[in-house]
Amino acid sequence: MMLLASIISKPDTQRKLEILSVDGQYDLACACGAKDTPGRQRGGDGNWIYPITLPNGGKSVLFKTLMSNVCSNDCKYCPLRDENDVRRCALTPEETAAAFMDYYRKKKVFGLFLSSAVGKSPDATMAKLNAVAAILRKNYRFRGFIHLKIMAGASKAAIEQSLSLASNVSLNIETPGEKNMLKLSEKKQYIRDIIEPIKFISEITAKGRKFDRVKQTTQFIVGAADEMDSEIVKYMSGLYERLKMHRVYFSAYQKSLGQAEINENTQNDAFTREHRLYQVDFLFRKYGFKESDIFFGKKGSLSLTTDPKEVWANNHPEVFPININSASKFQLLKVPGLGPITVNRIIKRRKQAKIGEIAHIGKPGKLLHKAEKYIVF
Repeated sequence: MMLLASIISKPDTQRKLEILSVDGQYDLACACGAKDTPGRQRGGDGNWIYPITLPNGGKSVLFKTLMSNVCSNDCKYCPLRDENDVRRCALTPEETAAAFMDYYRKKKVFGLFLSSAVGKSPDATMAKLNAVAAILRKNYRFRGFIHLKIMAGASKAAIEQSLSLASNVSLNIETPGEKNMLKLSEKKQYIRDIIEPIKFISEITAKGRKFDRVKQTTQFIVGAADEMDSEIVKYMSGLYERLKMHRVYFSAYQKSLGQAEINENTQNDAFTREHRLYQVDFLFRKYGFKESDIFFGKKGSLSLTTDPKEVWANNHPEVFPININSASKFQLLKVPGLGPITVNRIIKRRKQAKIGEIAHIGKPGKLLHKAEKYIVF
């Protein structure tokens, strides 16, 4: 009777996928959203799928799961940390590859985002992740998109094997600086396990190097260490400027999922902070802003009421108003309410005729009305 109970309680592949795909939903270090599509969403069979924007502008979805939620780490922000009592299970490389190919052949997904909790060791976990990618590449002849998570503390050899198989990789930086990491984990060594591997990936994926086709992303957990926005922005700037990071993502810490000791006010603002950090990220990547262009309030915080571009404009009254018919593209991108698409439309329009009013740019809305007080015609 006891044997029967044991067999019944053992989850099959589908049940394991349901458990592990839910546990993998908090890692956002992939392009999992688009302007006019929702973010992560649960598919009809219980698994999580993630909308992405393709390089050609089209849209598709990624199949995303953990291989295992059996974790030896002690990260206080994570619901899967070793001390927590959760339903533990793991997929084999063969199960994972077969499950993904089933989705792929049915045209439900475009590619795979594969991660895992850290089991016996980072390299033992990396061996399983790499095995899935190897099976897909060699056995199934899959040539599409594979994003592999790099475990903190992984060896250079394990990382190189991942780069030989993946389209994208990510190692989550988690928090800005060693002192903040010490608040979250006693097991992880920030410089050795996180910063050095990120630098190594940056070096060997640089233009002209062996793995220059592979893109690297990372993610901050916002609020778990009571870090300042200014600290995150400083690290974000360095990741883009010095390490040529492809994308930086942010995930607001949810207190109900962890045991990090945080300020309640910080927790209440976590999702707004996440939004503001994404706005700063966009200013860095699309608008030509630098770290010195970002203004902070008390205790190094971004404004919770005003977007960072408008804060910059309000602190530089000498720059405005600008002439919309003669300003450079860089100057136009500094105007609150004007984004890259609108700026390109302005430049194209004024080559044909002088712009005389806001309606010549597009249908007046909230953003264009915001821009009006910063421009002249």
